Amino acid sequence: MIDQGTKLRWRRKFRRRQRQIEDIGSNTEENLDRHFFRRLGRLYEVRRFILTWVVLVLALIGAVVVQTRALGDYYLKTVPIPGGIYSEGILGVYTNSNPIYASSEVDVSVSRLIFAGLLTHDEQNKLTGDLAESWSVNETGKKYTVNLREDLRWHDGKALTAKDIVFTFQMIQNPDARSPLFSSWQGVKVTAVDDVTVTFELSSILASFPYSLTTGIIPQHKLNDVEPGELRGSLFNTVEPVGSGPFKWKDVEVYGDTAADREQRIALSAFDNYYKGRPKLNEFIVRAFLEESTLIKSFDTGELNGVAGALSVPLTGPNTLEHNLPLTGGVMVFFKTDQPNLQDAKVRRALTQATNQKEIIRQLSEESSQVDGPLLPEQVGYNPAVTQYAYDLEQAKALLEEVGWKVDVSTGIRSKEGKTLTIVLNTLSSAEYAAVANQLQKQWREVGVDLSVNLLAQRDLQTAIDDRSYDVLVYGIVMGQDPDQFAYWHSTQADIRSQRRLNFSNYSNKTVDSALEAGRTRIDTGLRAAKYLPFLQAWREDAPAIALYRPRFVYTSYGSLYNFDQRSINSPVDRFNFVENWMIRTDRAVQ
Repeated sequence: MIDQGTKLRWRRKFRRRQRQIEDIGSNTEENLDRHFFRRLGRLYEVRRFILTWVVLVLALIGAVVVQTRALGDYYLKTVPIPGGIYSEGILGVYTNSNPIYASSEVDVSVSRLIFAGLLTHDEQNKLTGDLAESWSVNETGKKYTVNLREDLRWHDGKALTAKDIVFTFQMIQNPDARSPLFSSWQGVKVTAVDDVTVTFELSSILASFPYSLTTGIIPQHKLNDVEPGELRGSLFNTVEPVGSGPFKWKDVEVYGDTAADREQRIALSAFDNYYKGRPKLNEFIVRAFLEESTLIKSFDTGELNGVAGALSVPLTGPNTLEHNLPLTGGVMVFFKTDQPNLQDAKVRRALTQATNQKEIIRQLSEESSQVDGPLLPEQVGYNPAVTQYAYDLEQAKALLEEVGWKVDVSTGIRSKEGKTLTIVLNTLSSAEYAAVANQLQKQWREVGVDLSVNLLAQRDLQTAIDDRSYDVLVYGIVMGQDPDQFAYWHSTQADIRSQRRLNFSNYSNKTVDSALEAGRTRIDTGLRAAKYLPFLQAWREDAPAIALYRPRFVYTSYGSLYNFDQRSINSPVDRFNFVENWMIRTDRAVQ
């Protein structure tokens, strides 16, 4: 129990504390009034001083931010990094990835990604080893020895040896296999010396033979039990391919309910044991479209990383980058020389001299270099003194008059023996070829030629080429690094029985045949050039075609495509020569 004295002490302490609190509150109010409220009126007088300090502090903060960002940009750069899935769109249909059969743009694209050849092309577009580490030819020029790289592997992990090389080319040579490469490999003996050495013995010298070694190699252990006559229909070609290239097979799917939106998606994954190292991309998907409109829609919505080849409507947009790669080839106007209105060489020469190449090239969206004959300047045998006839409008008119084609004053079109000088031109339906055809139509009209133009889709144009249902064909051909142009101008290549039938002009000249045969069987460059001279002279006089310009392969990417070097290539599929280095992903890294 608390006594009275204790209660009194507590009461006094409470009252003392209460007075102290009152004193503190009173002092606080007095100090606040004296040191703050009474001085507020002086802020106006020192406003410049305060403003200066505020500005200074803000400037210091801003400088720190700018400096931090500047240092970040200096030390941190956006760099490409491995990973990601790449989707490429291409017009066409996937039917066969086997390299001894693949021929369409889609098929050869898939084949190149899956299969590797003995040789390929380097950054300068020169032959270099792929599966082969080295190769050589003996003093006779007929025997080639190829040495393979060590520890080559197939996608299923099996060792790739010289036996696979022999198997591949002997399968091509077997007529039952029905490979389109059959005729190119006749008379070649292929022998495995040991596991890493192969020899090729030719029946006669063929200077361009090493370029044949870029064909993809197929595995013996997967196909040895397949009869050659059944190989073309094997599941290996379509859904079970096993190669040694940078990407291995994953899957194929078909999308779309109608023909208009139908597409095939061929999915490939990176090959971990690829001899150059695992590709930077995790997956590569080839999307084959039947209709151009569907392809363009997929690109515009960002579904595709790239589109191979030029379209009739150029791809545009803020994320669109167009890569133009010069091809070692030529866009030419091929005259079907057995067509009645074009049988006379003087008519063909007149049309050559009525063609203004420079104006045609000027109309193209991309600058292209002029081609003036069946050989390119960098090829052995090219002679600047023996090129096609130059543009000369008056001479062109005189030649047509000389052979009896007279101008009808009412129409401006030439006629002879009751027939008008009407010519039908077929070409690919694209912006580039349409521009070329339009120029030819205008230029030839000036000399009295009625030229009608058919712009065809790729598959329809191929049908027209196979049937030779044209008078004139505007088309691009691959001429390559080697001057051997046998396939395009030798008379045998116009024969319907020819497997490739690339003589689009149906051109036949015995002097040309002899020169082409002699030129391809000479290793010495000086002698080879001399052998090709009669070919150039006859080609100039016969004018089976008009060489226009060096084509460019258009590759359009959606955003940046790193390590896709713009260099000269031999054919569109050579865009994949360094596909293992392609990258699409980026990150910030210290430089």
